[in-house]
Amino acid sequence: MTTEMQPAPITPDPTPTSQPFWDALNDQRVEIQRCDDCQGWVYYPRSRCSHCLSANLTWTEISGEGTLYTYTVARQPTTPTFDGIDNLLLAVVELDEGPKVTTTLEGVGPDEVEVGMRLAPVFVSAGEQTLLRHCPV
Repeated sequence: MTTEMQPAPITPDPTPTSQPFWDALNDQRVEIQRCDDCQGWVYYPRSRCSHCLSANLTWTEISGEGTLYTYTVARQPTTPTFDGIDNLLLAVVELDEGPKVTTTLEGVGPDEVEVGMRLAPVFVSAGEQTLLRHCPV
């Protein structure tokens, strides 16, 4: 699912380590790193495994689906970027592979959100960069 978010969100400044993550999002895919030595999933992008410290990490495509771990409703804008957006749903999603990602929820109201609900990725255009958001399955 692709949506256009208004106003334009703050866009990331990719580093050499995180560039593959952003490139995958631009191609409507979710990729995170997996350690070739211990098979642990690594998120956020790093140069070493967060489990065993190996430098042998491979970018691996995943579904991006997961469950809602926790959330909050921002009733006031957290930055000027979010002016005019009522009840912004800031969330942490536990991906099916295990890592947790911070995101915002799309296509759902505050009264409909439940911890543990299934979520799917949403790719939001932000100019030249695509951002990862989530919506109910």
